[in-house]
Amino acid sequence: MRVVGDNIETKIVPVREAIALAESFSLDLVEISPTANPPVCRILDYKKFLFELKKKQKEIKAKSAKIVVKEIRLGPNTDDHDFDFKLKHAMKFLEEGSKVKVDVFFRGRSIVYKDQGELILLKFAQALEDYGKVENLPKLEGKRMIMMVAPKK
Repeated sequence: MRVVGDNIETKIVPVREAIALAESFSLDLVEISPTANPPVCRILDYKKFLFELKKKQKEIKAKSAKIVVKEIRLGPNTDDHDFDFKLKHAMKFLEEGSKVKVDVFFRGRSIVYKDQGELILLKFAQALEDYGKVENLPKLEGKRMIMMVAPKK
């Protein structure tokens, strides 16, 4: 097997000799590439290697953006003042970088106003054009019509 590592010259040695070499440095012998010909092993401190690996993963996780979805609920007969009030909230959410899920909830027999609900959602999307782009156009799922708006970069 091929043995590599810090302060160790790369060479091909039998398995027992590789293990003895690792023990002489009081380190671990870790197989890196078992499919290579000959297999490649590295001499290193395995606990320290695992610690650094966890540390890197934690750093990557901290840097990744967390997507937050805020929900705004409207009715099929939402008045202009209420519409503007909810619109301001949506603008604030999009400026913060959150996605906005806008839905029109149909109660009881108000389901007959599906077209009215869709018009409200399209009007909402048009008002938010400067702040975000529509990911999903309005679609009816059971008693609610849902639309997703993502913030502009």
